[in-house]
Amino acid sequence: MATINFVPDDYIQQRQSSRANSLYLILLVAVLCGIGATFSVLKMRQRSVQAELNELSRQLSQAKEQIAKLEELKSKNKTRLNVMMMTAALIEPVPRSILLACLTNNLPGGVSLTALDMKEREIPKTPIPASAVPKAGAAQKPGFAVKPGPAAANAAPAVPAAPAEPEVTLTIQGLAPSDIEVANYIANLSEAVLFDQVQLVQSQERDVEGIKFREFRLTARIRPDLKLTRKDIEEIRKKRDQTI
Repeated sequence: MATINFVPDDYIQQRQSSRANSLYLILLVAVLCGIGATFSVLKMRQRSVQAELNELSRQLSQAKEQIAKLEELKSKNKTRLNVMMMTAALIEPVPRSILLACLTNNLPGGVSLTALDMKEREIPKTPIPASAVPKAGAAQKPGFAVKPGPAAANAAPAVPAAPAEPEVTLTIQGLAPSDIEVANYIANLSEAVLFDQVQLVQSQERDVEGIKFREFRLTARIRPDLKLTRKDIEEIRKKRDQTI
């Protein structure tokens, strides 16, 4: 028996087309929503990355500032060190190398140094006597006597303070074959341009690996009014080079 369909074909096609369009629209909305969500996520990540980049840039700028300050501090310290070295060279009356060269140049044969100690202290200069200071009213006309008042009688004459001067003392220890070499070394140091007041403190016998030596200790003072010239320094260095 034949089936009779009372629904027109155009209505069926239109309905199928409407369903397809609705499905396409739903899919389009889903795609758009996915794109929007992806864009939002990317935007958030971009903002977080930009914030991290800004923080890194800030830390980098701070590090550059700290490095610049450190370099400036190093430069200042280097300048101060150079100034201190120059000042020490100017203040020190005798360079250490010249002092050691003078000590070794005057060593007799067979004598060797074992220890050297240097001490510096300040000693005041001789004060100006009060009698050398002119008294008040000393220059008066002859025939007139002025009686000093009580304030003038009790006032002491003003004596200028004497500046202190440095005194450098050396303690020299060494070994010598006999007391003759020790005496020769004392004589050589006494005649040297750098020292005065060379004195023997101790001399005793000492056995070193089966050989008997004289262990001595001397004291010497660097001349307080010493002023070395370039010629003196060159002679000391030349004698040291010849000894070596």
